[in-house]
Amino acid sequence: MTVFLSDADVRSVFDWPLAISALREAYAQEADEKRYPARTMARGGSAWLRTLSGVAADTDLMGAKLIAVSLSSRRTSYLIPLFDQRSAELVALLDGHSVTGYRTAATSALAADLLAVDGLLEVAVIGSGFEARNHVRALVAVRDLKAVRVFSPRAESRARFVDELADLPVAVVPAESAEAALLGASLVICAARSRDESPTLHGAWLRPGITVVSIGSTLPEQREVDTDVLDRADVIVADMVEEVLEDTGDLIAARAVGIDPVGKTTSLSDVVSGRHPGRTSPDQVVLYKSVGAALQDLAVASRCAQVAEQRGVGIQLPVSIQPVQK
Repeated sequence: MTVFLSDADVRSVFDWPLAISALREAYAQEADEKRYPARTMARGGSAWLRTLSGVAADTDLMGAKLIAVSLSSRRTSYLIPLFDQRSAELVALLDGHSVTGYRTAATSALAADLLAVDGLLEVAVIGSGFEARNHVRALVAVRDLKAVRVFSPRAESRARFVDELADLPVAVVPAESAEAALLGASLVICAARSRDESPTLHGAWLRPGITVVSIGSTLPEQREVDTDVLDRADVIVADMVEEVLEDTGDLIAARAVGIDPVGKTTSLSDVVSGRHPGRTSPDQVVLYKSVGAALQDLAVASRCAQVAEQRGVGIQLPVSIQPVQK
């Protein structure tokens, strides 16, 4: 039988340390393009459908995430099917909304733990929405934080961000500008884009030793960091190297002004597995750039499905998809 997990079910079984542990295990295994091919995008009129698929190396599951977007209604739906690699049976269907936010933040926390300087972290956050809040909660699961400063254009959004993270064991305070949020920061999280797609983070604000986490520029038309950030970065770590280099607006803009990032870019998989050292000096500026990957969705969704089975969470669907013998 196939189990369906609603978004509420996913949220009820999710745990940051478990998710980050699952991602650490997944990224330590083989993560080549045969297992995790490049995402596909179908576009038509005012709608598009993105597909990320993969065959996990560390579990017996394979699956995909489908992202359906209606630009006319400004609505998005996420669906994750999980299949048993041994039998090809559909074992679970998950509403992927919260999985998407959780896996992005959990992967960023894994990267930050490996790339940021040792010791207490002072964190700047640009953005105050769902992704920004998740990133702070994920970071608390892996590192001790000295302070968190948040900037977004609206004062009420900054205040809401502070209130919603009041339960954390770290002071979270609003900043009057993005530049002010970065004063003294050892880590900056970019989790918002401007309406006109102008960069929200500038390289002139970065001090030596800072780690930048950038998650918002995933398509050619999107911008989040300026070209100076790419120029100043000593090391760039990408969750999907080819897609980050070729398909993101930030990297396209960098190449347009003569910056060649290829030689200093490596994969998160190589850093997690130890094939690449990541940061090699406390003074380096290190950039983690994310576009999202099927590996992340499968690792987090699989762990949620596992916990849900243990707790009896979810709905057993009255139908099943029968594999065909070939």
